[in-house]
Amino acid sequence: MEEDLNLELGSKLRVIPDFPKKGISFKDITTLLGDPVAFRKAIDALKEACKDIDFDVIVAPEARGFIIGSALAYAMGKAFAPVRKKGKLPWKTLSGEYELEYGKDVLEIHVDAVKPGQKVLVLDDLLATGGTISATIDMVEKLGGVVSAVAFLIELTYIPGRANLTKKGYKVISVIKLKE
Repeated sequence: MEEDLNLELGSKLRVIPDFPKKGISFKDITTLLGDPVAFRKAIDALKEACKDIDFDVIVAPEARGFIIGSALAYAMGKAFAPVRKKGKLPWKTLSGEYELEYGKDVLEIHVDAVKPGQKVLVLDDLLATGGTISATIDMVEKLGGVVSAVAFLIELTYIPGRANLTKKGYKVISVIKLKE
């Protein structure tokens, strides 16, 4: 059943070679989002995978993390806190730098987005190396939040993102597992 869902949802992704630079095989979720049945199945699968996780708020980075994270927060009746690129949030922020497969960037979160002791599900659309999500986790923890788990719609199993997160003690959840 899980393998069937993995194949079904994985088939809804568009793969764009050499984007944003040569050698990167970009996994585009807009084709999945454009299919209302597949999008609902993806959010329902994430909801099922996260149902036993004790958390109060979902924290997710832009831009695709917003789409998945806010839909899941709505479906689970939880709060949602966005993480944005530097300079995009209108109030006091905490910053975190991270490395991508193709460069560096800075993310920010409002300083009151996570309260000390609050339980957090950190979520993004895709797990590759774990750089973006690690920066997000660091900011959540600096604000005093407790990371209950880290969840992804897609996991690239051929890149060591899961290992990078689990060796730091984080529970990792993913719905679509891509082997290449």
